[in-house]
Amino acid sequence: MPIPVVYNVRSVRQRWVSAIVAVLGIAGTVGVFVAMLAMARGFRATMVSSGSPENAIVRRAGADSEMVSAISIDAVRVIESAAGVRRRDGQPLASAEVVVVAAFPLVKTGTDANVQVRGVSARALEVRESVRVVGGRFFQPGLSELVVGHNALHSYSGLELGATVRLGGGTWKVVGVFDAGSSAFDSEVWCDANVLSEVYKRPSHIYQSVTARLESAAELAAFKDELTSDPRLSVQVDRETDYYDKQSRQLTTLIRTLGFLVAAIMAVGAVFGALNTMYSAVAERSREIATLRAMGFSGGVVILSFVIEALLISLAGGLLGCLVVLPLNGFTTGTINWQTFSHLAFAFKVTPDLLFAGLAFALLMGLIGGVPPAVRAARVPVAVALREL
Repeated sequence: MPIPVVYNVRSVRQRWVSAIVAVLGIAGTVGVFVAMLAMARGFRATMVSSGSPENAIVRRAGADSEMVSAISIDAVRVIESAAGVRRRDGQPLASAEVVVVAAFPLVKTGTDANVQVRGVSARALEVRESVRVVGGRFFQPGLSELVVGHNALHSYSGLELGATVRLGGGTWKVVGVFDAGSSAFDSEVWCDANVLSEVYKRPSHIYQSVTARLESAAELAAFKDELTSDPRLSVQVDRETDYYDKQSRQLTTLIRTLGFLVAAIMAVGAVFGALNTMYSAVAERSREIATLRAMGFSGGVVILSFVIEALLISLAGGLLGCLVVLPLNGFTTGTINWQTFSHLAFAFKVTPDLLFAGLAFALLMGLIGGVPPAVRAARVPVAVALREL
């Protein structure tokens, strides 16, 4: 018969000081582990949500990001006339775009941050239907006007509605604020692509990417085949969601790797804490264990009982660590997007699967810290321990 779990609960309560030390060690490890994964999850979610499965982004062949791409106006015309591009009022839903990086001071620190300024066409809101103006109005083509993302408005100084901004040697007026659904666009500033090229002294007939709205997501393959097989073009075509997913991988992988390394180092300390707690329990309860053996409980049952005790401690630590990290859900922070070298605001995403992973990690630490003491407990000499009663 198994030893009642209530026996283990009472045992933990009797050694509450050492148990609390072990619980706090495991809680700290789980908290860091889940927080780092939530950071990576939030960054990736922000990037991927920027794309739409019905949109295709076209760049120069070999360009891994818009920043290093170049597409001529003639190529833009070919892309706009390709089969599969959605049309409205006879006009293609495509936006030829220019991207630059400008310095704006952060609200929190006052230090300059690289902000991505995107020059778009007048049909950009029709191409990206998830973006909507929530304050003021959209810029007028041909004028030096800016619309700023929701996160950009709150992250950078001087971008308030109605403000005048010096950018690229020109003077611009902020006329609108847009909400892009917590995507990467929310950290950007948008304006007319041709005006941006003129202010930055760039060739007026060169763009960096073209984003086209397709008739349906299924049209991508035919659209891609037509453009990549056209001898007049040297381009690569990606689904917009895939493009932003690729953009997020490098930093996401780094955050996860660092998270695992930090959690692994902390886990060593937490496991030693659990080992110390359980070994102390074995040392203090040798006669008690011998009595259990004399009552007919087998060595395997004793091992199981001590493992359960270790798991109870680790479960408490895991639950505490998850509770501590829950307030981070939705917390907005910022980092540099290594592909564009621009500042990107994103929110931590503490999801149920990450919390489950944190609890599983805690139980694993408890198991590692509980098995060796449990085996030692099962090997306590019954006759010698009983003589000490």
